[in-house]
Amino acid sequence: MASKTPRKSAPETGKGDRLSDAAYARILELLFEGKLPAGAVFAQRELVEMIGVPVAPLRDALRVLEADGLVTIHSRTGIEIVKPGLELIRSTYQFRGIIERAAVAVYAENADEAELAELERRHLAMIALLENGVLTDQAGAEIEELETFLHNAIVRSLSNPLIETAYKRIHNYFRLIRLNRKISAALVLRSLNEHMEIIRALQARDPDAAISALRAHFSAALQRSLGIFS
Repeated sequence: MASKTPRKSAPETGKGDRLSDAAYARILELLFEGKLPAGAVFAQRELVEMIGVPVAPLRDALRVLEADGLVTIHSRTGIEIVKPGLELIRSTYQFRGIIERAAVAVYAENADEAELAELERRHLAMIALLENGVLTDQAGAEIEELETFLHNAIVRSLSNPLIETAYKRIHNYFRLIRLNRKISAALVLRSLNEHMEIIRALQARDPDAAISALRAHFSAALQRSLGIFS
């Protein structure tokens, strides 16, 4: 009787990818929490200890982050966190403007009424809070959510996964730029009121007004961001 050849167990797959994804997400989290300061250089072993993953998945994550333009890997000195400069700020706003001007015209025509009502409600509630001079850490987190809510909803209206993927990368640049900017209740109020101009144009189903309001918002936001260099 012929002996059966033992079946080889299938190699475990996916674990390294999951660790790389976790490392990528954790580095972004530390970056946006300010625990990996822009311009700082870290040794690979430091990042291994901070993030708690083996070297191999960390390297995979760092290669993706370098492709995203968020870190520079130096063979001798270590991993450098990108420091936003004038060119990166201008390029980021230019890219967002190109994408969102096209998207906001579409969104003005097909936006869900309930979503627009929720955007309006949350913006007005935060504006009322800030008009009393209240800018807490909790309020800061809500403001970041509102920023993401509005602009992601605009881009999502194009129903284009390639654009959404590229936009996520640019959104990371945008968050990095904002880390270097000192915010105040008055500054955030200006930004939220600019959002409200966009929202009102969307509620009126007026693509031209929505594009105009978005263009004005980005122009003002760019000047606020460039102010960190003045």
